[in-house]
Amino acid sequence: MNIKKTKEIIAEGEGLTTEFKQRFSTHNKIAKEIIAFANTKGGLLLFGVDDDGSIYGVESEKEISELVKETAEQYCEPKIEYQIKFLELLGREIVIVEIHSSNNKPHRMQDYKNELDLNTAEVYVRVNDKSVPVGKEMIKILQAESNNSKLDKYSMGKEEQIVFNYLNENDSISVLELKQLANISARRASRTLIKLVRANLLCIHTKENGQNFFTSL
Repeated sequence: MNIKKTKEIIAEGEGLTTEFKQRFSTHNKIAKEIIAFANTKGGLLLFGVDDDGSIYGVESEKEISELVKETAEQYCEPKIEYQIKFLELLGREIVIVEIHSSNNKPHRMQDYKNELDLNTAEVYVRVNDKSVPVGKEMIKILQAESNNSKLDKYSMGKEEQIVFNYLNENDSISVLELKQLANISARRASRTLIKLVRANLLCIHTKENGQNFFTSL
């Protein structure tokens, strides 16, 4: 990445695939950003750049590099691959960390458990310019993406018809709304909506508060 391209990215501001950090804060906070990028479309984490795009630079490129390495390898499960670059802007050194969209989703905060626990795992995705926690539905969708387990054949039942009838009149539907409409358990409502996403019949979205909702394609 050259100076011109980097300046253009900074001028555009933070977004879905870009996050600025004036300095390294804590391993957990940086892990959240790295995990969110890996679980979504990848992105760039720029150290030495403030939220408003001001260039402050970093005191030690080596120190930032080591802290990022520790974060990606010890605070993320599974560990996350990244590339790191150093660049001088306005006479100041910045550190650019590039994270690609992972083929091993979902990544979570290190919890030292052998398997992912849907009830306790801290999984993040990128929504607009924020890294937000997600619920069970999104975690299951991320698992399905990594396993390439798309549902090619899926029979439509009563609950599915309720979903599409509701979406004919409304922009979106949630697990709670389907639970109430179909008079079924939250678990069954969740499973129904997840299958519709896997069958490529619905899209799943995450709000900035981490709640999931579903829309027609």
